[in-house]
Amino acid sequence: MAKPAFDPVDSAAGALFVVLGAGFAWFGRGLEIGTAFRMGPGYFPLVLAGLLILLGLVIIAGGVRGSPQEITGAAWRGILFILPAPVFFGLTVQGLGFVPSVFLTTAIAGLASLRLRWPVALLLALGVTVFATLVFSYGLGLPFRRFGPWIGG
Repeated sequence: MAKPAFDPVDSAAGALFVVLGAGFAWFGRGLEIGTAFRMGPGYFPLVLAGLLILLGLVIIAGGVRGSPQEITGAAWRGILFILPAPVFFGLTVQGLGFVPSVFLTTAIAGLASLRLRWPVALLLALGVTVFATLVFSYGLGLPFRRFGPWIGG
C-alpha cells in the first residue's frame, strides 16, 4: 500500500485557517451569542470561527491526499495591492463617500492580477460599485453618504 502524498502548502494554508478560526472563537468568547433571529454581538465571530475551522480541516485533508507542491516565493503583487485595498476603503469612505471608495478599492485590488487588463478592471470596478450601492444603499437602506465632502457631495 502506497504512502499518501503530503502537500505542505495546502496543509500550511489549512492550518492557518484553523488558527484564525480558533482566534475568532477565542476573542468572541465573552460576547453574547443570541439566536439566529436575534443575533448578539458574538454570533458572527462564532459562525465565522466555525466556518474557518471547517474549511481549514477540509484543506488539510486535501493536503494529506494531494500531490506535493514546492513552496515558492510570496506573491508580492497580490500582497501589495490586495492587503492595502480595504485599508484604502476605510480611510476614504467618509471623505470620498461610498460610491467612489468602492470603485477605487475594487480598481486597486484588480491591479493584483497580471491577467486583468485596465478596461476589464474598470468594468469590474463599475459592476461591483453598482451592485454594492444597490444592495447596501437602496436594498438595505444603510445610512451612509454615497458621495462625500471631498468631492462636493
